Amino acid sequence: MSSMMRGTTDNGPLLPVADADGLPFWEYAARGELRVQACPDCHAPRFPPRPCCPGCGSFATEWRRMSGRGHIWSYVLPHPPLLPAYAAQVPYNVVIVELADSPGIRLVGNVVAAADAGLGSVPPSRLRIGAPVTAVFAEVSPGVTVPRWILEGR
Repeated sequence: MSSMMRGTTDNGPLLPVADADGLPFWEYAARGELRVQACPDCHAPRFPPRPCCPGCGSFATEWRRMSGRGHIWSYVLPHPPLLPAYAAQVPYNVVIVELADSPGIRLVGNVVAAADAGLGSVPPSRLRIGAPVTAVFAEVSPGVTVPRWILEGR
């Protein structure tokens, strides 16, 4: 995504920092909506957000609401050494989810047992490439809401 990640000054979790192109993504996430940028001229979705459509060159943009459904395209289980904010949550996962209603659009996140559950709330043995997931949203810091994923058919 076009937003950069940063650590908090107190060694807290990495938090997104929205740039002008990605800001709407985070504003929609705060409302519990998963949206991706799309071109209203050629109708192609684009992610990460950027000012110009890579397909047709248009500078027009719209934010298309997604169903929030997808599947695990890839995942990793981080191993030490870890940043201090994450060390207590092992084992946890970092997944790449491909969206069901926009194949080719992939988001990075975590599979959790519930929106407000810890990163290590899903045993690694439950993860599989291709497993269906649904987006949920968690406020991870005041004013910062991120999409996370829960396994369908839990």
